[in-house]
Amino acid sequence: MKRTILFLALAFLTTGLFAQKKTTTSAVIAFDASTSLDNMPKAENKTAIAALDTKTGSLAFEATVKNFTFSNPTMQGHFNGDKWLNSDAYPSFIFKGNIVNLSSVDFSKDGSYKAEAEGTLTVKGKEKKIKVPGTIVVKGETIAVSSNFSVNVADFDITGVPIDAGKVSKQPKITVNAEFK
Repeated sequence: MKRTILFLALAFLTTGLFAQKKTTTSAVIAFDASTSLDNMPKAENKTAIAALDTKTGSLAFEATVKNFTFSNPTMQGHFNGDKWLNSDAYPSFIFKGNIVNLSSVDFSKDGSYKAEAEGTLTVKGKEKKIKVPGTIVVKGETIAVSSNFSVNVADFDITGVPIDAGKVSKQPKITVNAEFK
């Protein structure tokens, strides 16, 4: 009887610990680098992985560069090529950080919460500290995280004639959406 109670107590505690860490393999990361000269530099990746620890506020995203899809296959080839993102050498975009205003988010109560994440974004092997605004929506067992921000491509040594010519934005808009269950 004591063993059964001990086992049940251990199982309950372990379940509670794991419930704090949420993951998904279907986060969506999109970017829009279009300009008034070219509306085509837009892509989306629907297979990014993400992790959220509701206790510590730790947050991480990883997106495979080759999984970004464009409406124009030629543009996708340029994007992954040696002169741009060089996805063979640098296969992932990675963000690792924390929710800095974690005390403003109540993961146990349904609602919409303004959040701010701070961490390191790694693109093409270059790391850059960033701070981005976001929204966290808690609804039952589901936590949805979203953010919209821009980055400077020069911070990650992304250069080229299309950028200089104004066909690709120097500050593309990034959109991140993840749903954790």
